[in-house]
Formats: sequence, structure tokens, C-alpha cells
Amino acid sequence: MEKFKVGIITVSDKGSKGERVDESGPAIEEMIQSIGGEVERYVIIPDEKEQIQAELIHMCDELGISLILTTGGTGFSKRDVTPEATLAVIQKHVPGIPEAMRARSLQITPKAMLSRAQAGIRYNSLIINLPGSPKGVRENLEVVMPALRHGIEILLGEASECARI
Repeated sequence: MEKFKVGIITVSDKGSKGERVDESGPAIEEMIQSIGGEVERYVIIPDEKEQIQAELIHMCDELGISLILTTGGTGFSKRDVTPEATLAVIQKHVPGIPEAMRARSLQITPKAMLSRAQAGIRYNSLIINLPGSPKGVRENLEVVMPALRHGIEILLGEASECARI
């Protein structure tokens, strides 16, 4: 596998109305290119569970995107529903990814324990929720990037072994 398709969903009420410039989506795109990710679709949508679910399903089922990264909507605000939308569409949980992100982030700030980020698989797509800030995106994505490509290769049937020989 040379390149793999990536989808980015920025979840932001203000961003979707053009009232805030999205810096997190471009941060994801920049980082993901270093492991062979190529952005196929990038959208900014409001904090609406049904809209997030619909976009996740579109990227997975219709576009066949291998890795979908969301940014925003993972906190305690009443409007933060990205984890719920993710849980509604995934078929398998991947708890190690958000656990690793929170563990690393806790070394930086105790507020990391407030993240409700999820990760999971829908068909041949891996979905990961990231924080809404560019700093949070970079810190969290940095933790999981070393394993992402291999995970996607296994998901797509292009690799079968996790153990080192």
C-alpha cells in the first residue's frame, strides 16, 4: 500500500458558519501525509449528531475512505456529540487508541481526562476522534501515528501479522 485515503471532519458550529477559521483540519492533513495518507475529503460541519453520523457513513460506505479523523466535539459541552455519533456508526470498538491518546495527554495536562474521544471500525474504515484544538490534534495524533499505517494495512487485508519476527 503506497497511499491510503483519509477523511477529515471538523466538527464546529462556528467553523461551519464561517465564523472561525479551522486550524485543526489542516494540522491533521499536514501530519497524516508523513505516513502516506492522502486527504480524499475534508468537511466542516456543525455539532449535530445526525449530520456527523451521515458524514461518517458517507466517507466509510460510499467513498471507501480508510482513515477518518474527526476534530472537535469531544468535550463536556452540551453541543459536543462527536463520540456519540461515532459510537452509533462503528461496528467494532478500538479502545487502545483513545486510551493511548489520553495517557500521553495526561502527562501534559490533567484536563486530558475530560476527553470523551472514541475510536472504532466500520467495514474497512478506522474512525478516530481527536480534540478540537490544533495543539491537541498534534499531541494526540503524534501518539497514534506510529501504529496507524500498520493498523490500516491489517484492516484492508494487506498485512496479517502484528508480531515482529
